[in-house]
Amino acid sequence: MSEFDDAARNGLSPRELEAVLREVGAARYHNKHPFHHQMTSGALTKGQMQAWALNRYSYQSVIPRKDAAILMRSEDPEFRAHWRKRIEDHDGDDGWNGGIARWLKLATGLGLDADMVKSERKVLPATRFAVGAYLSYCSNKTMLEAVASSLTELFSPVIITERVPAMLAKYDYITKDILAYFDKRPALASRDSDFALAYVMEHANTPEKQQAVINALVFKCDVLWAMLDALSHAYGQKGNIPPGAFVPEVS
Repeated sequence: MSEFDDAARNGLSPRELEAVLREVGAARYHNKHPFHHQMTSGALTKGQMQAWALNRYSYQSVIPRKDAAILMRSEDPEFRAHWRKRIEDHDGDDGWNGGIARWLKLATGLGLDADMVKSERKVLPATRFAVGAYLSYCSNKTMLEAVASSLTELFSPVIITERVPAMLAKYDYITKDILAYFDKRPALASRDSDFALAYVMEHANTPEKQQAVINALVFKCDVLWAMLDALSHAYGQKGNIPPGAFVPEVS
């Protein structure tokens, strides 16, 4: 249950539906999370930054797979031509010169071993469950819901403009080169969210479908929030790191 459960009860115009979707992001996007605020205030230790990069890699690595699941279900060549750009952005043309490789560069730039990061064997159990839930959602829900779940990209440029300047200013071991992943993301996220939003506006043409896409965006915000909850629990002041998960070196 969420505060948006009945938002489309009486039906919404396309403009009203977009407004509700943006309200979801304003209320629930993970730039509101305390862990993000700690990051941008300069309060995280290097070990906490490493844990964030490692666990986020697990999410980054599943994005092309969830996009392939969506792509597989479309019978529209025009849709497929546009949506496959997302996979190309993350995998590059050889698997290791796209967004995933740039995220790996971020993780190794923070001092993590590349093979360990790629194996994902030390990510938090909660991260594994959250990422798996997202992939399952995009594979098993309707195509409209799967597309709508990607609309967190509407808000991605906001969190990047908060995160990158703060990281460069407040962590002396972070350089612009390490953060190369973020150079292209605002423009790509805007391109992709514009396309997804137009698709949702066209196809969410009943109150039931409109509520489904609102719920899809709530779900995706919950996935991203849960990942930061897990990091806060495991690597916060009390330290509740599960067996087998990454343990930062004591400096």
